[in-house]
Amino acid sequence: MTNAARSVATLMAGCANDLLAALSAEQVDAASWPFLDDERRVWFYTPTDHGGLPLSEMTSKQHRLVWRLVASGLSEAGFNATAVVVGQENVLDRVEDFGIDFGRERGRDPLLYWIAIFGDPVADGTWSWRFGGHHVSLHFTVVDGEVRSSTPCFLGADPASVPLLGPHLHRPLGAVEDLGRELARSLEGTQVSAAILSSAPPPDLVGVNRTALSDGDMSLPLPLLWRGRFEAEIDSMLSDMQRNLEQSLGGTADELARLAISMTPKGLRSADMSTAQNELLHQVLQTYIGRIDDGLADEQFARVADYADDLHFLWAGSLEPGEPHYYRIQGGDLFVEYDNAQRGGNHMHTVWRDLRNDFGGDPLADHYLANGSHHQHHH
Repeated sequence: MTNAARSVATLMAGCANDLLAALSAEQVDAASWPFLDDERRVWFYTPTDHGGLPLSEMTSKQHRLVWRLVASGLSEAGFNATAVVVGQENVLDRVEDFGIDFGRERGRDPLLYWIAIFGDPVADGTWSWRFGGHHVSLHFTVVDGEVRSSTPCFLGADPASVPLLGPHLHRPLGAVEDLGRELARSLEGTQVSAAILSSAPPPDLVGVNRTALSDGDMSLPLPLLWRGRFEAEIDSMLSDMQRNLEQSLGGTADELARLAISMTPKGLRSADMSTAQNELLHQVLQTYIGRIDDGLADEQFARVADYADDLHFLWAGSLEPGEPHYYRIQGGDLFVEYDNAQRGGNHMHTVWRDLRNDFGGDPLADHYLANGSHHQHHH
């Protein structure tokens, strides 16, 4: 591991302990889980209970300490994007005429973001933390005092584009979309048929919020992407939204099947791209991996370099701005997925995953038990 893996882990531990010290006993209990609890590998990107202690039950001073912990794992640009996505809940509430509640006091709420800490954030320790709410899901795992994993790393934007005063638009993840489309539009000849597998995008991320991905996985119905099922009225509303979305996209069963998850990557191989196209591919990846601390990102890019010729790029849907579309980049352990199919192509989901090391990887439990680590806090 790099010096960054240890220095960032040290910073994270300090921030986490400062936060825990500022919480009441009841708040500590709500925010803390044993490291080996199954909850550590649960994640969401819908406006549901993400698990842990929500900002809505914290003071302003405590909010600052949460955001300080969030900043410890992110680059400047990654932190800015995350903060903007959270604040955009107010914009989305207006778009929906302040009428969505999802069975709670306010359906779109910038205070309904949760912090959770798994294990004890001690020097040279093994622990993790999670910050999540609607369209944010950040996960960092520390092993023996070094950052082992920074994934899954999810950011979304709804709306993806809204007007500001003057000629400029507010687009929190605009580069994620524009660079992906630029790469797709650069394809020529046989590259097109290799990369573009469907005329219609899937209705959502194909991997959705699964803990681990498997061959044949496909998008799931919207009512299933929450912590528990809703009462009949809200469940029916979500089902209607799903059905209307699928009908508007018009994808056939065969087209959607082509987009199913496969451990053998689908799409155009980077070795079959030009130098300029590979540079574009790298720029796209920068909008995902570049979300985390710069030193950690450098380490991740060094890993990607080991299979740089075996990355695959897949596109589905329209190549025109403002119309529904989807792309995926996969190779080695790297898995990047982007979907902008909802709200007529103005509702974006983006995720970077590590197929081997998400949540610290499967070997982590054995490592943790072998070292006889203990937990001070239990949920």
